[in-house]
Amino acid sequence: MKIIEGGICAVNGVTASGTCEGDYGVSLVVSKGSSTSAVFTSNKVVAAPVIITKEAVSNGKLSAIVANSGNANCFTGPEGMEDGMKMVKKVAEHLQLKVDDVAVASTGIIGRKMPMPIISSLIDEAIQNLQNSPKSSKNAAEALMTTDTFPKEFAVETTLKDGKNVKIGGITKGSGMIAPNMGTMLCFITTDVEASPSELQEALKSAVDKSFNMVVIDGDTSTNDMVVLMANGKSGHIDENFQEALDYLCASLAKMIAKDGEGATKFMEVEVNGAASIDDARSAAKSVVSSPLVKTALFGADPNWGRIVAAVGYSSADMDENRITVTLQSEDKNVKIVDNGNVKAYDGSQELVTAEEIMEKPEIKIVVDINLGNNSATAYGCDLSYDYVRINSEYST
Repeated sequence: MKIIEGGICAVNGVTASGTCEGDYGVSLVVSKGSSTSAVFTSNKVVAAPVIITKEAVSNGKLSAIVANSGNANCFTGPEGMEDGMKMVKKVAEHLQLKVDDVAVASTGIIGRKMPMPIISSLIDEAIQNLQNSPKSSKNAAEALMTTDTFPKEFAVETTLKDGKNVKIGGITKGSGMIAPNMGTMLCFITTDVEASPSELQEALKSAVDKSFNMVVIDGDTSTNDMVVLMANGKSGHIDENFQEALDYLCASLAKMIAKDGEGATKFMEVEVNGAASIDDARSAAKSVVSSPLVKTALFGADPNWGRIVAAVGYSSADMDENRITVTLQSEDKNVKIVDNGNVKAYDGSQELVTAEEIMEKPEIKIVVDINLGNNSATAYGCDLSYDYVRINSEYST
């Protein structure tokens, strides 16, 4: 497997575009006649685009995705459904597709009517600009951005067991309201692998459970989250090599989201080992990465082992405080601050000095060993800063 350039357009047969006007943007991804699968938000308040796209994906085929930023088209009643369908029908008509071959997604402010004249005009422009090029993929990623500070795209190539090369590309947006189950932001993935919708669904769910579902920014779950995978079948049949590459791609995009959390100054990776079950490992990792006290300690560069241990303790994971080990890591340093229940980083210790140096770094890894089994999981997140409060207190204005 190798990392390649081009994002979603690294895949042959895929075209994309993105265009913006003021606070609004439209992204368009086209992969005609693709087998498809998707995962969606678990929020009980569901945006109109999610309802429409769930119905489209149920057919197992998609040819295009149209997405807008600047307005979530959520909590907008029947009019919101009509606006979502207007977006779908416009793309279908221009590209000579069936209406149920087009998915729709939205991101932005909840509870406000869609500015359809602006969105409609942007769709027209996006259709005219469709291309298969690295620039087109980047434009599509940029048009999805709301509070994101950089566009997020990634692509990989792997060799299947039959010797054929397969490419996978993805774009995503995130930043805030990310505590998925699934949910996580918007993510569109293209590939040239050949697979049935059920095979794709199994592969996507497995990848999402290990990546996007392990990202926590602020503990809120969005109303609009979806990940859509389209496979145009121009290469070899899906196998475990494809799964490995898809896992890597999703994890890479998930890390980008965590690094770009609203107001974030630091990236946090929490690896839990030695759990009695995989569910315990995931629960403990997400508990630590989502703890407001751990997140604020990260912002303040405080190696507060008590907050980390407490977060594991109130997760659903089995644990014994006399067996837990906590290690802090940065790119060039590594220190055990708790060793089998014994605190090592007391005042005056070299362990505390090293721990404080690590906590000053922009990327910090927390490794927790529960020492009760053989299961592991990793979660991704960021600190909680003053800017997070500022961004979200001003968001609707």
